[in-house]
Order: sequence, then structure tokens, then C-alpha cells
Amino acid sequence: MSDISTFRADILKALAQPTRLKIIEFLRDGERCVCEIFPAIGEEQSNTSRHLSMMLSSGVLSRRKDGLKIYYAIKHPEILDVVDMVTLIVKQEISGRHKVLKAL
Repeated sequence: MSDISTFRADILKALAQPTRLKIIEFLRDGERCVCEIFPAIGEEQSNTSRHLSMMLSSGVLSRRKDGLKIYYAIKHPEILDVVDMVTLIVKQEISGRHKVLKAL
């Protein structure tokens, strides 16, 4: 059985890719059909489906079928807190670098 560090790494790996972050942001407001996701993030359906599958298997997303449509949602709302914290850190880093550049 895998230890908790492996599970944590799997979740972080699922978030550590720009296309997957776009998907998370698009799903921020709730469940969406695959048919809505891939055009919204500007990716091909096959590429989007691959990313969705990876995030599903890592426990980041949940999925349900309704007839021929497949819907995805963020499984744990706390995932958004993680993304928001990383965004805050990025903004702080950019601000700090901007100050250094201005001082030059």
C-alpha cells in the first residue's frame, strides 16, 4: 500500500500542468460536460479527455454520466484553496521581481 506522501504527490502532479489548471479554473463554478470543457480551455477533445482522466484517477475530479454526456466536477473544494494559495504566491513573486527590476 502506498504511503500518504505518494497520495499527496499524485494530487500535486495532477495540478502541476497548465492545461489541468485551466480545467480546474473552468470547473470552479461547478460541474461541466466534457463538451463544454474542451472548447472553453482551447484544447482538442482527446487531449482534454486525457487530462480529465488523469485528474479523475488522482482523486482531484469526480465524474458522472447522463445519457451520452459525461460531466466532471472538482471532487474536493479544498483543491481550489490550494490553487488560490499558489496563485497568491505567484503574485507575490512577480511583485518582488518587479520591485527588483525597477531598482535596477
